[in-house]
Amino acid sequence: MDELRKQEIADYLEGREEGQDHAHDYAGFWIRVWATFIDSFLLLLVSIPVLVAVYGTVYLERYGNPQASQQPLGVWEILISYILPIVAVIAFWLAKSATPGKMLCKLMIVDAKTGGKPSTGQFIGRYCAYLVAFLPLCLGVIWVAFDPKKQGWHDKLSGTLVVKPLSGSTQSVRSSVNEALVNEESTYE
Repeated sequence: MDELRKQEIADYLEGREEGQDHAHDYAGFWIRVWATFIDSFLLLLVSIPVLVAVYGTVYLERYGNPQASQQPLGVWEILISYILPIVAVIAFWLAKSATPGKMLCKLMIVDAKTGGKPSTGQFIGRYCAYLVAFLPLCLGVIWVAFDPKKQGWHDKLSGTLVVKPLSGSTQSVRSSVNEALVNEESTYE
């Protein structure tokens, strides 16, 4: 776990130790939409050139042509357009508790009960729960706008929160929480 991520988690936990409700703001609907837009743009920036390199201009020509088949062109399109995003998102969640878009927006995913890093199972469950959140007219995603903790259905089902850690906390508590995190990490090594 890198130092910045430890610090953000420490800032979050610090509010709990001092008896505050939280040392973060819940990430609302529009900032999360913006983070998703950034992630989508970055994914397209990587995938489209690779798919054009593999399939040539046929890949681009079929879009905008209503008569063209929308079936995948081959195994590479399935791997790059469907499998790669799943693997990339879960890998970023495991490594940084955020996707690149969330990191640029200074957001992170935390366990709703502990404020710590969610488990691998929670991250995989969260990704799978997107299906439930998107199916009924995206209601489970729009739910973020109305929920008091800004949780979508995928967050509720996986027991996670998306937060924006606050700065300006006291150094002494921050240090003790950092030490606790380091000690916790060393017990698992």
